[in-house]
Amino acid sequence: MIPAVFITGQGTQRKVEEHAPISERELKFERLQRDYAELNTAIFEAAQVHRRLCAPTMVRNGAFDVASEIFAVRHLPGDFFSVEETSEGLLLALGDIGGKGLAAGMWVTHLIGLIRSHTATNSDPEAIVTAVNRDIARLSSVEPLSSLIVARLDTLSGKLDYCSAGHPPALLLRRDGILELLSDGGPVLGAVPNAFFDRGSVQLDVGDLLLACSDGILESFNEAEQEFGAMRLQTELRRAQGGTAESVLFSVLGAVQDFAAPRPLTDDMTVVVVKHNQFNKRDERETVWQT
Repeated sequence: MIPAVFITGQGTQRKVEEHAPISERELKFERLQRDYAELNTAIFEAAQVHRRLCAPTMVRNGAFDVASEIFAVRHLPGDFFSVEETSEGLLLALGDIGGKGLAAGMWVTHLIGLIRSHTATNSDPEAIVTAVNRDIARLSSVEPLSSLIVARLDTLSGKLDYCSAGHPPALLLRRDGILELLSDGGPVLGAVPNAFFDRGSVQLDVGDLLLACSDGILESFNEAEQEFGAMRLQTELRRAQGGTAESVLFSVLGAVQDFAAPRPLTDDMTVVVVKHNQFNKRDERETVWQT
């Protein structure tokens, strides 16, 4: 007997096909699509949490501007930068978790939490770094080695106290062109449980620029396998010296991206620029946060 579908014509055949049961392969594909959409939503929400934990792109306090940008190579960055307002000025923390992607991003929240738990009782940079290192060392078997620099900026006097845990040296470019490397501190977090960390201190005067970055800036490579490196960073900082903190930041980022193009980024990149501006009311310390 000839099937009815061919007796009644092509229109009926299409109608039968439209109402045919969904195959197992199609069901699996739909589930994969839903899982993919849910994963994208979760990553987006995690990125928003990271953004809220970190400092806004511009912070102004008295005569100082603090500009920052974080670029993630894989959705969720393993870099972070935070600013807290204390009775002694601004407390700045720039960290770089070993690795990248979701795993590094998850450790960011843990490390920021440790930093804030210790800053609540002590604002000395070396004390904060020492305590965080001790906490991290207890989890050394699971938490990746990470670098950190913590700085306390007195926005009335211009004094900056800092401590680095294996982080690339910050650059202090004086108004007269003299360049200083800020590297006092100790080893990377978690490497030595009872490590001793030194405190460094400098004075920021009107016109001075401070730049700190993660190693993703220094270790950006071009097509010739050349590294951007510290010397190119210093050259670009000098070239952009006369601009605002924000313009200096984007000048440096642009130079790195132009150098590496068309190669894709291979590591998260973070840049922080602090500039001491001329300010008439030096006794003001109100902080303005700009997203």
